[in-house]
Amino acid sequence: MTLTELQRIRQWHVAHRADHPLEYQLWDAVLTVWLMGWMGIPSILLFDWVWAVPLCLVAMFAPQLYVRWRRHAARTARLRCDWLQR
Repeated sequence: MTLTELQRIRQWHVAHRADHPLEYQLWDAVLTVWLMGWMGIPSILLFDWVWAVPLCLVAMFAPQLYVRWRRHAARTARLRCDWLQR
């Protein structure tokens, strides 16, 4: 996922914050987990916490995983997703 795609999704969420407050907060949580994954790598190297490597790797892919899940939910008509590009 490129930064342009992240920015486009973020701009949609900010523009529709009043209409979709839960979705706005969920996207903020996804971005927070993503940032924690990237920032966790130096801690893992510094403290030799090998057990945390899988957690950081999953966290680093949080935005892609979330978008794939939302795309799947939109295709199966379980959840409407207005911010996905058609």
